[in-house]
Amino acid sequence: QVQLVESGGGLVQPGGSLRLSCVASGFTFSNYAMSWFRRAPGKERELVAAISGTGGSRNYADSAKGRFTISRDDAKNTVDLQMNSLKPEDTAVYYCNARGLEGLRWNSYWGQGTQVTVSS
Repeated sequence: QVQLVESGGGLVQPGGSLRLSCVASGFTFSNYAMSWFRRAPGKERELVAAISGTGGSRNYADSAKGRFTISRDDAKNTVDLQMNSLKPEDTAVYYCNARGLEGLRWNSYWGQGTQVTVSS
C-alpha cells in the first residue's frame, strides 16, 4: 500500500523557519521524482519544489528560490523541505508528491498534506 505521510507543519512567525518531512512507503522510492506542492486558501495548487529521482536536479518556484531547499534521503525514503525566511503568503497546506514510471505506467501519489501558517 502506497503511503506518503507529511509532518513538520505548524504556526510560525514571519521570518521564521520550518522543516517539512515526507516519509514514503509502498513503492520504489529511488525511482520517483519527489515534489512539494502547496494550496493556499482560495488559490490553485502550485508546485513549490521538486527533486529528481537521482537527486541531481532540483527545481523551485520563483517564490521559493533562495528561501526553500528540497532534499531527499533514499536510504530513509524521505523528502524534506527546509523553509527559511517564511512570509505570510507562504501560508498553505503543503503536499508531498511522488511521480515515477513503473513498467509502462506513470504513477503519481499524494500525501494528506500538512498545514503551514505564517502569522505574527
